[in-house]
Amino acid sequence: MTHFSLKETLAPTLSLFASASTLICCALPALLVTLGMGAALAGLASDYPQLIWLSQHKLEVFGFATLMLTFSGIMQYRARNMPCPADPVKAKACTRLRKISLGIYIFSLLIFLTGTFFAFVAPYILT
Repeated sequence: MTHFSLKETLAPTLSLFASASTLICCALPALLVTLGMGAALAGLASDYPQLIWLSQHKLEVFGFATLMLTFSGIMQYRARNMPCPADPVKAKACTRLRKISLGIYIFSLLIFLTGTFFAFVAPYILT
């Protein structure tokens, strides 16, 4: 009897947090400045100086997020045809968990692509 192991369920969740850091690093500051809220950004940065660190180390942040998304994608791919338990209740939970994991992974990819746009593409287009 095969079922989802910890790494198949944990990987999409970790990729979501890694992708969220790309939004915090680059998309949030760009959005606030675009909306004319530079003072709010300055206040946010003074309250949470970690935001400055994330922005200064955006290559590392994006590198880590890329690794997590790659790992999560591999786990999603490998788990796509894994058999679920024979017990109907466990089989239903297994199927639901696969859909949730895939949804988290796709959402993580969208967040990552948004952060990538604001970090690496938008500065060249908008300046």
